[in-house]
Amino acid sequence: MKMILSLTLLVMLSAHAASDNKITVYTHRNEQLIKPLFEAYQKESGVEVEFLTGDAGALLQRVKAEGAGTKADLFISVDAGSLWLAQQDNLFEPVKSEILNKNIPEFLRDPKGNWFGLSLRARTIFYNKDKVKKDELTDYAGLADPKWKGRLCLRTSKKVYNQSLVAMLIDQYGEKKAESIVKGWVSNLATEVFSNDTKLLEAISSGECHIGFANTYYMARLQQDKKALNVKAHFPKNTHINISGGGVLKHSDNKKAAQALLEWLTTPKAQKMFADSNMEYAVVEGIEPAPIVKAWGEPKASTQPLYRAGELQRKAIMLMDRQNYK
Repeated sequence: MKMILSLTLLVMLSAHAASDNKITVYTHRNEQLIKPLFEAYQKESGVEVEFLTGDAGALLQRVKAEGAGTKADLFISVDAGSLWLAQQDNLFEPVKSEILNKNIPEFLRDPKGNWFGLSLRARTIFYNKDKVKKDELTDYAGLADPKWKGRLCLRTSKKVYNQSLVAMLIDQYGEKKAESIVKGWVSNLATEVFSNDTKLLEAISSGECHIGFANTYYMARLQQDKKALNVKAHFPKNTHINISGGGVLKHSDNKKAAQALLEWLTTPKAQKMFADSNMEYAVVEGIEPAPIVKAWGEPKASTQPLYRAGELQRKAIMLMDRQNYK
């Protein structure tokens, strides 16, 4: 009997030891963008990283359905709004980490340590350089001005990037003024809304419309692919930024390893990979953006706390619906 108990204990300990060398990540990030980071971490740490990619909402529903039996240790998404929603569903285990708190500015992380920003994306204004003069440009609110009538392109309101932008406009200006801005945008549309930022940028370049806003990395990827675009970037005061970010899941069997991966993702090596491979901005100070991105100048980034994008997301969606922003 003692031998059987000893063998059972040995199997249990071996299983635990194996779990310490393996971590599972559910992520909304594109596989080709996140896989190199996981491979670099695995090579450096010896910890195997398995990951499942998919839509953030679907992945969060899966985590909830799996409950305590989930294999996932870490959730990584591309928007503060979805991280906030996961927090509201009590899916995260708050993390206390001096490394994360030191590396990541306060406005880019949850105050209670549920999630942390890992890279920055600026959603800024792009314009056709032959159709728009630089001195005409102001900010997102300025695009509601009647002078842009029939000249503005928008991506659909159904995507989280614009939902978060409008949520932060509510935070900045109040709901009444934010709704007035959105109403002006819709009134100024040159054409139907676009399904993605790439098509929007190409429409600006062709002259189908003259101005709009998009995430900077879409423009960078088009330039990287040698696409000749007649488009320039304008960073307004308080440029809207969002994050890719992540949090340790409440029912993770390997929370320490999950935290260690989060911390590694804020190291200079990982941050440089975010900047160079993904054409994003680092959350850690002192990391240069990719040359293509750096050439546009430095964003005058807003420091509004990004958890507000989650808190105000529902209001933003209802506001856009009221103004028939498709």
